Amino acid sequence: MATQANKRGLYPVVFRITLDRKQKKVRTLYEVEAEIRKSPKTGKNEIISDQWNPNPQKPYAHFRKGLTDYAKKNAELFDMVEKYKNAATELQKAGNLTLENLVEKVKKSETSDSFVDYAQKRTDDIRALGNIRNWKKYNGAMNKLKAFLKSKNKKDLTFAELTPSLLSDFDTFLHQLPNERQPELLLHQNSIQVVFRVFRAILNKAVSEDKKMLPQDNPFNVFTCSGISTTKEKLTDDELNRMLALDLPEGSLIWHCRNYFFFSFYCAGIRVGDLIQLRWCNITNEGRLVYTMGKTNRPRDLKLIPDALDILHYYKKDDAKPTDYIFPLLDGKATWSKYVTQEEKNRMPADMKENLFKAIGAKTALINKELALIAKMAGIEKKVSTHVARHTFARKAKDEGMDNLMVKDLLGHSSVSITERYMGSFATERTDNAMSEIFKKDEDSKVDDIIKQLQGLSPEKLQMVLAHIQ
Repeated sequence: MATQANKRGLYPVVFRITLDRKQKKVRTLYEVEAEIRKSPKTGKNEIISDQWNPNPQKPYAHFRKGLTDYAKKNAELFDMVEKYKNAATELQKAGNLTLENLVEKVKKSETSDSFVDYAQKRTDDIRALGNIRNWKKYNGAMNKLKAFLKSKNKKDLTFAELTPSLLSDFDTFLHQLPNERQPELLLHQNSIQVVFRVFRAILNKAVSEDKKMLPQDNPFNVFTCSGISTTKEKLTDDELNRMLALDLPEGSLIWHCRNYFFFSFYCAGIRVGDLIQLRWCNITNEGRLVYTMGKTNRPRDLKLIPDALDILHYYKKDDAKPTDYIFPLLDGKATWSKYVTQEEKNRMPADMKENLFKAIGAKTALINKELALIAKMAGIEKKVSTHVARHTFARKAKDEGMDNLMVKDLLGHSSVSITERYMGSFATERTDNAMSEIFKKDEDSKVDDIIKQLQGLSPEKLQMVLAHIQ
């Protein structure tokens, strides 16, 4: 293990190869949480870690049992060591054993013309870097690629086989897959587009950085996969009022979930992943919500309106600590709960990030299930979810005359182009209102004509006309 932490405060796992009193360190993809301090007995540095055992009883069993996939990681460490041992034996027999030749030989043996191996390594690298949200997309795409190859009785795919024709076959295969959330339906076109976006990103890296393929041979020069525009569900003021008017038992799960929805709505559509992780230290004495968005790492500083403060009042306890979670959703004793700021969470090991990601996903699914019940009770036919609160806030902002630049700032988007795409589904409302206004003026002119005609009538005839209308 390295003796110095990286920028994320983690210690990389490295191989130290010694030959003729010379040493060379080779990094692996692994990183662990640890603390290195001097031993009071020997004065030498010693490793203190819940994840790494510097002196295991079994060879190469360095990863401790508390770590996710510890057995798999230990097996992979063993395989790596054996790979270097075998390469050293071969070089020694040939009389070419040097540190440089050994590392180069192992590197070459790991280099493959397999696109599957390359894409899988890229996927594993993303997870090792802790980008769990992106890794989920890559991992899902890899699973679909492997299913496609299995349907062709294949296990691998070389770069040379990556042609526009093969991508078209893969596209056809994806269009026949069932939707995971709604098995009675097929995979959505936008989900298919995400798969191809992943592989296009992998191929671009393979072409530009690793020279696995010539630029002119990139199949995405020819093959394209477009998504389709979807309607962003949002609620009207009447529908919001019907949800608020429901008589829900205070303290019940469904009551809490309504609070979560409206707190998001009142706080400029805060994403559910950020809402779930809010702590009391995110609320200032001045009544502001200050946090960093997990998706974009952008800071947010919002004034809390009275309705949002009323919701917070339900959850504030006299003995609440600044680091306590505001809403009763996440386990305050979980290992990842001690990391409060987004900067600290960004430095968590990949396994811990994945566990937190799963916990948030499970709570989001629970909230959405209750919101569906609330919608049904309120007579709302739309599919109501946590993200609908964000869409509804955007609708409300537009109704109040906010331009897209202001909505961008309120939603926390990085650019106005994202907001313009986000707001695209609201364009029909503006045209509907314009049409109504046009024909409203036409109706007004008709009323004016009638009044003018009635003004020339005698009182007796006017009385006859009114009697006829009644």
